[in-house]
Amino acid sequence: MGSESTLAEGTGNSAAMDSAEKRLNELGYKQELRREMTMFKTLAISFSTMTLFTGITPLFGSSLQYAGPATLVWGWLVVSFFTCFVGVAMAEICSSFPTTGSLYFWAAHLAGPKWGPFSSWCCAWLETIGLIAGIGTQAYAGSQTLQSIILLSTGTNKGGGYFAPKWLFLCMYIGLTVIWAALNTFALEVIALIDMISYGGSYWWTVIVILLPLVAPTTKSASYVFSHMELATDTTGISSKPYAVILSFLVSQYSLYGYDAAAHLTEETKGADKNGPIAILGSIGIIAVFGWAYILALTFSIQDFGYLYDPNNETAGAFVPAQILYDAFHGRYHNSAGAVIILFIIWGSFFFGGLSITTSAARVVYALSRDKGVPYSSLWRKLRPKHKVPSNAVWLCAAICILLGLPILKVNVVFTAITSVCTIGWVGGYAVPIFARMVMPEKNFKPGPFYLRKARRPICLVAFL
Repeated sequence: MGSESTLAEGTGNSAAMDSAEKRLNELGYKQELRREMTMFKTLAISFSTMTLFTGITPLFGSSLQYAGPATLVWGWLVVSFFTCFVGVAMAEICSSFPTTGSLYFWAAHLAGPKWGPFSSWCCAWLETIGLIAGIGTQAYAGSQTLQSIILLSTGTNKGGGYFAPKWLFLCMYIGLTVIWAALNTFALEVIALIDMISYGGSYWWTVIVILLPLVAPTTKSASYVFSHMELATDTTGISSKPYAVILSFLVSQYSLYGYDAAAHLTEETKGADKNGPIAILGSIGIIAVFGWAYILALTFSIQDFGYLYDPNNETAGAFVPAQILYDAFHGRYHNSAGAVIILFIIWGSFFFGGLSITTSAARVVYALSRDKGVPYSSLWRKLRPKHKVPSNAVWLCAAICILLGLPILKVNVVFTAITSVCTIGWVGGYAVPIFARMVMPEKNFKPGPFYLRKARRPICLVAFL
């Protein structure tokens, strides 16, 4: 797959090329996309794809319920630690292969001529499925947040507020997906500008949310947050403590993926063999620190653990973080205005995250089509002439995402299913090239500026496991 590359053609004076474009030509590709992204812009899109609020917020309630607060709090640190190994391993490969195909292209070259085609095929489809499902998770969680905003703004569940029915929820889901696709049809600079606004604002938004315990009438003790474990066997049906702990890690596993977005944009990033790795590692570090702070803020602010899941509470038991916010602001100020404002901030994060994941998914489909890896490749690889954007690939991703969401009308576990598909796709897509890098002979690897040397095998081993 990766070997069926488009032969590089003359793109002007090679002296005018930066190092990443020269490497792209060496790999057999010509420069088709506009290379105008800076490291900061690439980091902004990667950061928005990982999404500080959007990974944690929709899964916080279920992860908290499985085994209590301690496993959720410490689980984030454990997963963050091992994610750093994955990030370092991927940064080295990205530095050597700065192509839009990223993961599947890496797998094709690293696995060698015998296993390369099969590895590339597996990786390509895992990555594509994971990213498209990722759009669905953002659309679902964004709709769920909007549903809570409407409910709290119209009087709460107890006060006769409006709780959006399933058909309207589906309309929200489809609407978000279509808006993201429409925005991605324009120049990438538009997306980068939006994501830079999100990136810059996220610091202030995070500070606001982290201050939540200062608003809450009472806060949980440190011993409760850091050491309390509690299985909700009656509601989850899980009595095995180890299994419950593993499930509680889901919020961390899902939230700490998506940093490969920087790799998907390497053909549009200046000095991508250097800036791509920086964006990967930078986004992991930022999310790890601020994500833990967000989890702590929510956990310390819990007023009544059991009441969070009560279907008769103010948020209809549908969205635990919304209830935590409501309890904090209503308990202090006797109204829900503060909770609604914070939920709008969180919804904005979902919006930016879905926009960025749509960008990444379309780039993977484009790259895969360029290598004739999908049916009707000539259609999906077409670029919009004016802006050099793979608009057909964008709308293909949007259409599949909408199809994934249609069961919302009849099935209550759609979000769990889409999240599981997304996580499996991302984990599998990351594992294939890392394993290939670990076992390949070093003499066959041409390092980029970011090179692990002798440390690559132990780092890749930990990352793969």
